Amino acid sequence: MLLKFRISLMESAVNALHRVSAGRRPARAAHLETGERGERAAFFWLRRHGYTVVARGWRSSRAPGDLDLIAWQGNTLCFIEVKTRTTRAVAPAQLAVDRDKRRVLRRLARHYLRQLPNRDVATRFDILSIYFEAGKEPDYELFPHAFLWTETRR
Repeated sequence: MLLKFRISLMESAVNALHRVSAGRRPARAAHLETGERGERAAFFWLRRHGYTVVARGWRSSRAPGDLDLIAWQGNTLCFIEVKTRTTRAVAPAQLAVDRDKRRVLRRLARHYLRQLPNRDVATRFDILSIYFEAGKEPDYELFPHAFLWTETRR
């Protein structure tokens, strides 16, 4: 209970600092701001649910793209793609992780694993969809094992 309180307190402080610094940064597109807000919220949501986040926005010099969050859940290393939306009216957020995006995430995950001293760890790919709908509390939907290391043919 105390840990969840501390995480909530830390989240409030980080969000307050972000709001204060917003006036000092160049304006960005609304969808980029929404995505950044979602990744911050995902970090704290995962912490409240027992994950140990070890990387945010991880990039490799050898491949384009980034891994939104990398976290341990028990003995499993999770590569978590965060998809944030302000409405559910169009399509579920997790559908944005298409075949090309999955290929990029797999490539980046392989690069990440190569840097670990022990590469023989259980891994999985998760998608965390977050909805920031006006007038409502954020809604989180976690899809563990959202896709595998190989693509199945249909």
